[in-house]
Amino acid sequence: MKYIKYSLILLVFALASCDLGDEPAIEGTKLKAMCGEWYVQLYSGGEDQGIGYHLITTANTAENNETDLIVDDHGLLTPYEYPPIKVISKVTLGGMTFNATPDLPNMNAGESAVSILEGKILKGGATSTGGNKTDSIYVKFEFKAVPGEIYEYAGYRRTGFLEDEH
Repeated sequence: MKYIKYSLILLVFALASCDLGDEPAIEGTKLKAMCGEWYVQLYSGGEDQGIGYHLITTANTAENNETDLIVDDHGLLTPYEYPPIKVISKVTLGGMTFNATPDLPNMNAGESAVSILEGKILKGGATSTGGNKTDSIYVKFEFKAVPGEIYEYAGYRRTGFLEDEH
């Protein structure tokens, strides 16, 4: 009898501790269509600078809104004497475009401000070096410290396939 009594008490506590509430809705970031890893080449004055493909990232900010996108090249171009870029660019999600925005603070300490002149992401607009269909990206920008010299990142979304890695 004693064991039955304790078993019933444990059963009541077990049932009372169950959460019968709804599961929370898990959402993605608002700019997920524009976020990702990209293999890009660097162009200046319309000419390929011949430094090959480098990985940059685009990501949402902590505010998770539809207008602020972080563009970060991780300083990969620094060995080629180009300053690193990490800015919060203004974008238009509906058109997948980068808005012209002057003098964005470069989050890499001590580096020149960056003006985004234009840019776009095209869904399915690229073929990777391995022959896979993926999204394309281009972003034109200018450093405040070097006015008039226009640079462009142009490339494709990282596919994850070995044949597309650089």
